[in-house]
Formats: sequence, structure tokens, C-alpha cells
Amino acid sequence: MPSPQTLDEDERRTVAAWAADCAERVLPLFEAEVPDDDRPRDGIRRARAFARGELDAAGEIRRRFTAGRASAVVASPAAKAAAWAAGQASGVAHMGAHALGAAAYAAKAAAAADPAGGATDELTWQMAHMSAPVRAALRRLPPLGTDPSGPLGSGLLASGALGAHIRAVQAALLDDR
Repeated sequence: MPSPQTLDEDERRTVAAWAADCAERVLPLFEAEVPDDDRPRDGIRRARAFARGELDAAGEIRRRFTAGRASAVVASPAAKAAAWAAGQASGVAHMGAHALGAAAYAAKAAAAADPAGGATDELTWQMAHMSAPVRAALRRLPPLGTDPSGPLGSGLLASGALGAHIRAVQAALLDDR
């Protein structure tokens, strides 16, 4: 039985576009340090192509780590988090829960760039830019830390600022039913 964090393919295509939007908002933080490294931008481009049905899940599963690996070539926490946001967005083809990872890393990048309000501003933007189908799909994901079979398990996304952001998104999704 597949993990509840996977979502079905139509739902993954739906949330992939939103995840790409989240990652793209912070992409300039990465590109300011390494303008010639297009791995994060390509990951976002592939997430959008998957969302449009132009790429299949199998091919994207094999390439899902490429965008995030670009974090190794930058120094600032904001640029690293921006690369990881793109990596998470490109991972949505594999598992829908990565959309929340893209949002969390985007918020982490925004907070690193603007400690006074970046994360709050990012959460506000993310919630305002969720379509009804994105909201419905993300509501189907298990609460953070309750299902060990994917990125929303007890690992990295469940801790610190990443976990706090995902919990805030999930709480907001429940509140707006």
C-alpha cells in the first residue's frame, strides 16, 4: 500500500505547480550567489512541466535530487534553503508531501534573507496563492510527524523552523475548511 504522503498522480500534478511557485519566489537568493548554476531553476521548470502533464513521474523520480544538490556550491543559509526548496518542488512527482517541504524551505530562505518578517510574509503569500484543489490535496496529507513513510515523518522536515512552518500551513488548512 502506498504512503498517504504520496497523493495520487493528479493531486501531485496539482500541488507541483504550487510548490514550484513557492520555490521560484526565493530562487533569486540562490542565483545572486551562483547565477550560472541552473540546477534549481531547472528543478522548478521540471516541476511545472510535471504539473502540466509534460513529464512522467518515473523520469522525475530519477532526477529529483539534482536541484537540491546545488546547495553545496553556495555559502549563505538563504541560498542553500532556496536550492533545497527547488529540490523539494522537483520531488513532488515522487511524493506529494514534498510540496510542503518546498514551502518550508522557501520560508526558511525568506527568513534568512529577512529575519524580521520573511517567514511570516512567506506563509501569508503561500496560503493566499493556494487554489482550492491545492488546498484539498494538501489536506489529505497526514499531520507532520504522524506517518513515518515519507518526508513528513520524524526527519528533517519535522524539526526546527521547517517543522514549525509545515505545522502552520497544516493548521491554516484545517482552519479554513
